[in-house]
Amino acid sequence: MSDFTPLEHYGLIGNLETCALIDPSGSIDWFPFPHLESPSMFAAILDPDRGGRFQINPTNSFDSIQQYVGRTNVLETTFQTSTGTATITDFMPPAGETDHPKKVLYRKVDCTDGTIELEVNLEPRFDYDRAEITLEPTDKGVRAEGADERAVLEGPISLDIHDDHATGTVALEADETAWFLLRCTGTEDADTDPAAALSQTVEFWRDWAHTCPEDSECVFGGPWHDLAVRSGLVLKLMTHVETGAIAAAPTTSLPEEIGGIRNWDYRFSWLRDTAFTLQALANLGHTEEAGSYFEWFLDLCQVENPKDIQPLYGLHGESDLTEEEIEEFSGYRNSQPVRIGNDAAGQRQLDIYGEIVLAAYDTSRGDNRLDTEEWESLREIIEYVRKVWDEKDAGIWEVRGDARHFVYSKVMCWAALDRGLALADQRGFEAPIEEWRQTREEIKETVIERGFDEDLNSFVQSFDGTDTLDATGLLIPIVGFLPFDDPRVQGTIDAIDDRLATDDGLVHRYDGDDGLPGEEGAFVLCSFWLIDALVLSGRVNEARERFENILEYVSPLGLLAEEIDAETGIQLGNFPQAFSHIGLINSALYLGRSEGKEQPDIEPMGIESANSDTTTPD
Repeated sequence: MSDFTPLEHYGLIGNLETCALIDPSGSIDWFPFPHLESPSMFAAILDPDRGGRFQINPTNSFDSIQQYVGRTNVLETTFQTSTGTATITDFMPPAGETDHPKKVLYRKVDCTDGTIELEVNLEPRFDYDRAEITLEPTDKGVRAEGADERAVLEGPISLDIHDDHATGTVALEADETAWFLLRCTGTEDADTDPAAALSQTVEFWRDWAHTCPEDSECVFGGPWHDLAVRSGLVLKLMTHVETGAIAAAPTTSLPEEIGGIRNWDYRFSWLRDTAFTLQALANLGHTEEAGSYFEWFLDLCQVENPKDIQPLYGLHGESDLTEEEIEEFSGYRNSQPVRIGNDAAGQRQLDIYGEIVLAAYDTSRGDNRLDTEEWESLREIIEYVRKVWDEKDAGIWEVRGDARHFVYSKVMCWAALDRGLALADQRGFEAPIEEWRQTREEIKETVIERGFDEDLNSFVQSFDGTDTLDATGLLIPIVGFLPFDDPRVQGTIDAIDDRLATDDGLVHRYDGDDGLPGEEGAFVLCSFWLIDALVLSGRVNEARERFENILEYVSPLGLLAEEIDAETGIQLGNFPQAFSHIGLINSALYLGRSEGKEQPDIEPMGIESANSDTTTPD
């Protein structure tokens, strides 16, 4: 257990193709290559003995602290020893954005005071330690080779090779610097200028990061401004430069319960995340990224049969995400299995169709980017929804038990028809208007009749005879299904707050059986959903209090995992989690708007129905 670093102590760097996690001891414990969803080169986070790492740290006892270079994804780890102080600066030049090779991980070591000796330990383990590896010396360092992988470490010292790892020490005095370059393609380049690479990388991130308009009070202003900016930088790190796809997280199999089996691979892009992601990016002013992501997922939706649309895809659009287990790995804190791939790609999740149309509506209404061919694809999706909305599915939470009539899935089917009607009306697109209107109202009547529990005064998770609550009920007014002042909405908010939330506002996803053994932590995104529902209901003081409470769980570097253990406060699940940071950004936006602060010229995701002719059954 002591060999594992708490998730909230890790820092994240990347190059818009892949990411690395670095702990306060200067150890790179997670690094898939060449892409985020590729096999690992270092995976000590999943098995400290077999996973592999690249560590630089003082030979003597030390204290350390990590921080990002301001408004960048360049990470600094500073060591304090009895003899001196040194800082490691870790970064990767963003792909296509600098004049330097993108597939190089740079580690700059500066002695800033006194003298210090550091040890270097290189333990590459290609393909989750399933590939045979050889190490051999080069003129500048060490070359590592696997079956299909190569990497070269260059540095100012010679390393001793011991079978499958290489070690050495470097001694520095004040103002001395040592550079270590891990060239992940296995080739050397004598022309590399590390100092220029660092300068250009810092410049890129600072130019990209959200900046509040001059002479105005930013909507994200206040004590959480920097956390909103950091959250945007996290989302950018998980955005693939070639396709615009955004991963749910850069990691796999970090457990939702220590020692449990709820360990999933999140290095893929989920369609369910789209609308919320677009909202977060657009309101931070990153319209280019929002547009690229929109185009990527819209391309995936142009299929002959909407039934073939998957809930998630690889970052290059891959559809085959077959799940397998790495049996040799012990798992984070001995939590097995370690999984790669995700079988949820083959599930039937009807909510995704609403999220697709909702995202298309919110994105296209600002710039009219939706063309006739794309509308035809959306129309086919909406027609499909009209025919299948009353069938069972696996739901947004991807339960691995029996299919059910999930209330949220029905609500999102309603949203698909609602926003489809709005697009047809506003853009003059052809559509079977009367049929869509009829089905839209049929869905609403059915959800209210079968999905609302009078005794609980709340919407429940699924139809008929269940009193299980689900945090997705907080989204019912967000997507415009019912207004915020509807007593059934307020009853749902109060019931979820009472049964699913802790005293400080951490919210669990649901309270019923999901077909898997074990427990899970409070879901960070759901905690932000409660804040959103409160602030948009006019309950701003309650929302602000909960928001400030949730921010206490953010890591020292401003990062959030998927879940929080409500008893211990530790972070759980894959780290950092895009959904969690999306939630932080959007909650900060809603709180800022409630105070009348300025915001970018982007309308938030549908807070009320897009159609004025919507009727609400009694």
